[in-house]
Amino acid sequence: AFYKPAGYLTAFGTSPDGKEGIDAFLEGLPKKVKPAGRLDYDAEGLLLLTDDGELAHRVMHPKYKLPKTYQVLVEGRVSHQTLENMSQGAHLRDGLAKPESLRLLGYQGEDSLLEVVFTEGRYHLVKRFMVYFGHRVKRLKRTAIGPVELGDLKAGQWRPLSQEELKALKSALNMAHEGG
Repeated sequence: AFYKPAGYLTAFGTSPDGKEGIDAFLEGLPKKVKPAGRLDYDAEGLLLLTDDGELAHRVMHPKYKLPKTYQVLVEGRVSHQTLENMSQGAHLRDGLAKPESLRLLGYQGEDSLLEVVFTEGRYHLVKRFMVYFGHRVKRLKRTAIGPVELGDLKAGQWRPLSQEELKALKSALNMAHEGG
Protein backbone atom coordinates (compact mmCIF):
# COMPACT_ATOMS: atom_id res chain seq x y z
CA ALA A 1 0.00 0.00 0.00
CA PHE A 2 1.53 3.31 -1.11
CA TYR A 3 0.26 6.88 -0.67
CA LYS A 4 1.07 8.55 -3.98
CA PRO A 5 1.52 12.28 -3.49
CA ALA A 6 -0.02 14.69 -6.00
CA GLY A 7 2.48 15.91 -8.59
CA TYR A 8 4.03 12.53 -9.41
CA LEU A 9 3.46 10.08 -12.24
CA THR A 10 2.25 6.55 -11.51
CA ALA A 11 5.44 5.28 -13.14
CA PHE A 12 9.13 4.79 -12.50
CA GLY A 13 11.72 7.27 -13.72
CA THR A 14 11.19 10.72 -15.19
CA SER A 15 9.02 11.45 -18.21
CA PRO A 16 10.40 13.27 -21.27
CA ASP A 17 8.66 16.46 -20.07
CA GLY A 18 10.42 16.26 -16.69
CA LYS A 19 7.62 14.87 -14.51
CA GLU A 20 8.97 12.60 -11.79
CA GLY A 21 7.72 9.09 -11.10
CA ILE A 22 7.13 7.44 -7.75
CA ASP A 23 10.37 5.44 -7.54
CA ALA A 24 12.11 7.93 -5.22
CA PHE A 25 9.61 6.99 -2.50
CA LEU A 26 10.01 3.25 -2.83
CA GLU A 27 13.47 2.61 -1.38
CA GLY A 28 13.68 -0.90 0.03
CA LEU A 29 10.95 -2.41 -2.12
CA PRO A 30 11.83 -5.22 -4.55
CA LYS A 31 12.60 -3.81 -8.00
CA LYS A 32 9.99 -6.02 -9.67
CA VAL A 33 6.94 -4.44 -8.01
CA LYS A 34 4.61 -2.53 -10.31
CA PRO A 35 1.59 -0.32 -9.64
CA ALA A 36 -1.73 -2.17 -9.93
CA GLY A 37 -3.61 0.66 -11.59
CA ARG A 38 -3.02 4.37 -12.01
CA LEU A 39 -3.67 7.71 -10.40
CA ASP A 40 -3.52 10.94 -12.38
CA TYR A 41 -0.43 13.12 -12.01
CA ASP A 42 -2.31 15.69 -9.90
CA ALA A 43 -4.27 13.08 -7.89
CA GLU A 44 -3.12 11.56 -4.62
CA GLY A 45 -3.88 8.59 -2.48
CA LEU A 46 -3.79 4.82 -2.38
CA LEU A 47 -1.91 2.78 -4.96
CA LEU A 48 -1.29 -0.93 -4.64
CA LEU A 49 2.18 -2.09 -5.65
CA THR A 50 2.71 -5.77 -6.37
CA ASP A 51 4.89 -8.31 -8.15
CA ASP A 52 1.84 -10.57 -8.61
CA GLY A 53 0.78 -10.08 -12.23
CA GLU A 54 -2.59 -11.81 -11.83
CA LEU A 55 -3.45 -9.73 -8.76
CA ALA A 56 -2.52 -6.52 -10.60
CA HIS A 57 -4.61 -7.57 -13.62
CA ARG A 58 -7.67 -8.26 -11.47
CA VAL A 59 -7.33 -5.02 -9.48
CA MET A 60 -7.35 -3.07 -12.76
CA HIS A 61 -9.88 -5.10 -14.79
CA PRO A 62 -13.47 -3.76 -14.70
CA LYS A 63 -14.83 -7.33 -14.86
CA TYR A 64 -13.93 -7.83 -11.18
CA LYS A 65 -15.79 -4.67 -10.08
CA LEU A 66 -13.37 -3.88 -7.26
CA PRO A 67 -14.66 -0.70 -5.58
CA LYS A 68 -12.32 2.27 -5.47
CA THR A 69 -13.20 5.01 -2.99
CA TYR A 70 -12.30 8.66 -3.54
CA GLN A 71 -12.58 11.87 -1.58
CA VAL A 72 -13.21 14.66 -4.06
CA LEU A 73 -13.07 18.39 -3.36
CA VAL A 74 -15.03 20.20 -6.07
CA GLU A 75 -15.67 23.85 -6.84
CA GLY A 76 -19.06 25.11 -5.81
CA ARG A 77 -21.70 23.87 -3.44
CA VAL A 78 -23.22 20.60 -4.61
CA SER A 79 -26.98 20.74 -4.06
CA HIS A 80 -29.05 17.82 -2.86
CA GLN A 81 -30.72 17.73 -6.29
CA THR A 82 -27.31 17.49 -7.98
CA LEU A 83 -26.33 14.70 -5.57
CA GLU A 84 -29.49 12.85 -6.52
CA ASN A 85 -28.72 13.34 -10.22
CA MET A 86 -25.11 12.19 -9.69
CA SER A 87 -26.29 9.00 -8.02
CA GLN A 88 -28.23 8.16 -11.21
CA GLY A 89 -25.02 8.37 -13.25
CA ALA A 90 -23.73 10.38 -16.20
CA HIS A 91 -23.61 9.54 -19.89
CA LEU A 92 -19.96 10.31 -20.69
CA ARG A 93 -18.43 9.97 -24.15
CA ASP A 94 -17.23 6.43 -23.30
CA GLY A 95 -20.49 5.24 -21.76
CA LEU A 96 -22.52 5.45 -18.57
CA ALA A 97 -20.58 6.24 -15.40
CA LYS A 98 -22.60 5.39 -12.32
CA PRO A 99 -21.09 5.44 -8.85
CA GLU A 100 -21.63 2.52 -6.48
CA SER A 101 -22.15 5.09 -3.75
CA LEU A 102 -21.92 8.82 -3.33
CA ARG A 103 -22.24 11.09 -0.33
CA LEU A 104 -21.63 14.68 0.61
CA LEU A 105 -19.07 14.86 3.43
CA GLY A 106 -19.46 18.60 3.91
CA TYR A 107 -18.62 22.05 2.63
CA GLN A 108 -15.29 23.88 2.75
CA GLY A 109 -16.14 27.51 2.13
CA GLU A 110 -17.79 27.57 -1.28
CA ASP A 111 -16.44 24.12 -2.19
CA SER A 112 -17.93 20.67 -1.57
CA LEU A 113 -16.20 17.55 -0.27
CA LEU A 114 -17.70 14.31 -1.59
CA GLU A 115 -16.98 10.63 -1.20
CA VAL A 116 -17.58 8.64 -4.37
CA VAL A 117 -17.08 4.94 -5.07
CA PHE A 118 -16.62 3.55 -8.60
CA THR A 119 -16.00 -0.07 -9.59
CA GLU A 120 -14.25 0.89 -12.81
CA GLY A 121 -11.22 3.01 -13.59
CA ARG A 122 -11.73 4.71 -16.92
CA TYR A 123 -9.49 7.58 -18.00
CA HIS A 124 -10.05 10.65 -15.76
CA LEU A 125 -13.39 9.11 -14.76
CA VAL A 126 -13.95 10.98 -11.49
CA LYS A 127 -12.91 14.33 -12.98
CA ARG A 128 -15.08 13.91 -16.08
CA PHE A 129 -18.01 12.74 -13.96
CA MET A 130 -17.84 15.82 -11.73
CA VAL A 131 -17.42 18.23 -14.66
CA TYR A 132 -20.50 16.66 -16.30
CA PHE A 133 -22.47 17.99 -13.31
CA GLY A 134 -20.77 21.40 -13.44
CA HIS A 135 -18.22 20.94 -10.64
CA ARG A 136 -14.49 21.11 -11.41
CA VAL A 137 -12.28 18.88 -9.26
CA LYS A 138 -9.83 20.80 -7.09
CA ARG A 139 -8.43 17.81 -5.20
CA LEU A 140 -8.77 14.07 -5.78
CA LYS A 141 -7.66 11.50 -3.21
CA ARG A 142 -8.19 7.73 -3.43
CA THR A 143 -8.81 6.44 0.09
CA ALA A 144 -9.50 2.75 -0.56
CA ILE A 145 -9.17 -0.02 -3.12
CA GLY A 146 -11.59 -2.77 -2.21
CA PRO A 147 -10.93 -3.78 1.40
CA VAL A 148 -7.53 -2.02 1.53
CA GLU A 149 -7.68 1.46 3.06
CA LEU A 150 -5.16 4.29 3.01
CA GLY A 151 -5.43 4.52 6.79
CA ASP A 152 -2.91 6.80 8.45
CA LEU A 153 -0.25 6.62 5.73
CA LYS A 154 1.19 10.02 4.88
CA ALA A 155 1.98 11.18 1.34
CA GLY A 156 5.06 9.33 0.06
CA GLN A 157 4.88 6.51 2.62
CA TRP A 158 4.31 2.82 1.95
CA ARG A 159 3.56 -0.23 4.05
CA PRO A 160 3.12 -3.92 3.37
CA LEU A 161 -0.43 -5.26 3.35
CA SER A 162 -1.39 -7.27 6.40
CA GLN A 163 -2.27 -10.94 5.91
CA GLU A 164 -5.90 -10.00 6.60
CA GLU A 165 -5.88 -7.27 3.93
CA LEU A 166 -4.26 -9.57 1.37
CA LYS A 167 -6.73 -12.35 2.12
CA ALA A 168 -9.70 -9.94 1.88
CA LEU A 169 -8.37 -8.43 -1.37
CA LYS A 170 -7.85 -11.84 -2.97
CA SER A 171 -11.31 -12.90 -1.80
CA ALA A 172 -12.85 -9.75 -3.34
CA LEU A 173 -11.07 -10.63 -6.61
CA ASN A 174 -12.12 -14.31 -6.54
CA MET A 175 -8.53 -15.50 -6.09
CA ALA A 176 -7.55 -18.40 -3.86
CA HIS A 177 -5.37 -17.19 -0.99
CA GLU A 178 -1.89 -18.67 -1.27
CA GLY A 179 0.39 -17.49 1.52
CA GLY A 180 1.76 -13.92 1.58
